[in-house]
Amino acid sequence: MSWSDFMSDTVARIGRLQKETPDTMAGFNMMGKSAKTNGALSEKTKELIALGIAISTRCDSCIAFHVKSLVRLKTTREEFCEALAMIAYMGGGPSVAFSAKALEAFDEFTGGAPGKSV
Repeated sequence: MSWSDFMSDTVARIGRLQKETPDTMAGFNMMGKSAKTNGALSEKTKELIALGIAISTRCDSCIAFHVKSLVRLKTTREEFCEALAMIAYMGGGPSVAFSAKALEAFDEFTGGAPGKSV
């Protein structure tokens, strides 16, 4: 599976939903912007929390969006893997499997080279 192709398809589907439900999507986008604002916690920390929830709820689309955000925020592979270890610990076997998917997405979005930091 290509995470980049998956993201393109997901963004297109969400775009179609946004045309049908503009007020709902505007509210959702406003909530996301507010939640991600740097405060006592950095945006990167908040995105790592969101990734944990995405993995725990087994949401591939959420994993892709939050991995892309973590790449944009210059998360290193070491930081990313350390977060995956905690997520796997808290979520057990299913979180291990979805953590592996998230790592695959991270590697693709950073150029596909394991060990490469952003």
